[in-house]
Amino acid sequence: MKPMAHLGVGIGWRPEIADAVERLTGLDWVEVVAENVCPGHLPESLLRLRERGTRVVPHGVSLGLGGADRPDPGKLAALGERAVALGAPLVTEHIAFVRTSSPVLEAGHLLPVPRTRDALDVLCENIRIAQDALPVPLALENIAALFSWPGEELTEGQFLTELVERTGVRLLIDVANLHTNRVNRGEDPAAVLDAIPLEALAYVHVAGGIERGGVWHDTHAHPVPPVVLDLLAELRSRVDPPGVLLERDDDFPAEAELAGELAAIRAVVTAGPPAPERPPTPERPAVAVAGSGPAPAEPRPVEESTRTGVALGQAALLSALVAGTPVPEGFDRRRIRVQARALAAKRADVVARLAPELPAILGGPDPYREAFLSYAKGRPMTAGYRRDALDFAEDLLIRDLPADPVARRRLTSWWRDRTGARPPRRIVRWARSLAGRAA
Repeated sequence: MKPMAHLGVGIGWRPEIADAVERLTGLDWVEVVAENVCPGHLPESLLRLRERGTRVVPHGVSLGLGGADRPDPGKLAALGERAVALGAPLVTEHIAFVRTSSPVLEAGHLLPVPRTRDALDVLCENIRIAQDALPVPLALENIAALFSWPGEELTEGQFLTELVERTGVRLLIDVANLHTNRVNRGEDPAAVLDAIPLEALAYVHVAGGIERGGVWHDTHAHPVPPVVLDLLAELRSRVDPPGVLLERDDDFPAEAELAGELAAIRAVVTAGPPAPERPPTPERPAVAVAGSGPAPAEPRPVEESTRTGVALGQAALLSALVAGTPVPEGFDRRRIRVQARALAAKRADVVARLAPELPAILGGPDPYREAFLSYAKGRPMTAGYRRDALDFAEDLLIRDLPADPVARRRLTSWWRDRTGARPPRRIVRWARSLAGRAA
């Protein structure tokens, strides 16, 4: 089997730590969130890293390949453009769904797909569509989850193995997500590592999180805990990973702390003798990975009724999470409430980062957060975070908020500058609401 290109030890490039990343010694490569860069206007920091020979891999977060709909051609083209612009050896995405089309709802977050035969059929067909459209190989990441789907037919190891067998896709294994799913879903990380075809491994993610109330939150905003490094060592005992990457997305620490975490990761990766090759077994057969030989046999197209069934299940769940509809039968209601609160909080945080003027206009972080969470209860996101910021401002203005006239004028000006329109009157909003219910 053709081995994956060696990447080494890297870090997730983020604008907030761009200068620090450039100064880190021994850095082999970086990963960048694909949706956060523009091919024609790459950040100067990334260009300097590339000039030094540092590889850059785009990591997508919005394709939603686990969703019931076929992949959006525009999103696939955009991901491919970034791969070409960055000279990337591959692109990566997630085994997740992020939206539904009926009703139109956006999670703004990666949600787990049910490990059922129907969901796997849909996912495999979506992956093949993506592979045909992308100019470089694709690898997919296992995600962290707060809850499980009822009626699952496959284990995580079985699901990932069959995914590789049927599509030849490579795997991006996040060991922090394995730990998250151990705490939240009772899954054994060692059993997953024993079951999956590690010859399909593209690289590994390492990240931090925190436990609250018996739930592990994969925050990417805390130091990497020893238990996650232990899982990296577990993986390292089975295979020499082509690459390992530290992810940090918030509450960025000092440069010395980042360097220390990278040193700890490098120590695990380089410790001990080379991992032994694992011969295929009946439980873990050899698989064909994209680029390593003949492509998997041409599959039959997925029946539309199968996609419809997956769509109905995902829509019912996402509606419960973001629109307050009843929790579907079989789900852990407490966990769904935890996930719903987490999604609303993430919406508030991301909108505040995209539109920092809003907290300032509304009197600070606390009044802003209170107002946004109240808005979010009745207004699910349907078109991404930037539209969400505008819809939030419009909602406030229609309700003659904020109460302070000066702040309301500032918000009106902010909204007009970005939409080129006059805020609709309250009666217009009522008409929109009634039309939406009728639809």
